[in-house]
Amino acid sequence: MAPASPSKAVEMTADARFAARVRRLVLTSVVALGLVFALWARGGRGGPFVGAGLAAGWVLMPAILLLSLRRPQARYGLAVPSAVVGLSLLALCLSGPAESAAATIGWWQICAGVLLGGALGGWFWFRWLPVPAHLDDPFSPGRWALIALHVALIISGFVLVSLQ
Repeated sequence: MAPASPSKAVEMTADARFAARVRRLVLTSVVALGLVFALWARGGRGGPFVGAGLAAGWVLMPAILLLSLRRPQARYGLAVPSAVVGLSLLALCLSGPAESAAATIGWWQICAGVLLGGALGGWFWFRWLPVPAHLDDPFSPGRWALIALHVALIISGFVLVSLQ
């Protein structure tokens, strides 16, 4: 196993290559979190506090990402909407089964995908744990594979919940 990289995380700098990823994340978070909120609103599972948490994350995530383009250290603030959305989805999932088995599985997949994304952000962006050298580059194949898993869980969950 390659040793952990001692370098400063590119994710917390104004590196132009990474800024392009942040801009894409702004759009992605607006669309994906808006869709999560819309799916929640359709059934209202988990109650109003779940909805409030999902709405707060939908507003805060892209706002903090936009701010971070000028002030990269603001990215530490992404832990707040990430935690709020993750906990809201966990509460939704624990509130009981959805209208169908497929929707129940879908909500759990969305929750797992969001929690995985938050964990990856904490690991890679905030360096909560040492990052192996082969994953240090934000554009490495290993990172893209983990991002693909994160996205696949959420998208497949969207499909299953939408079928209810």
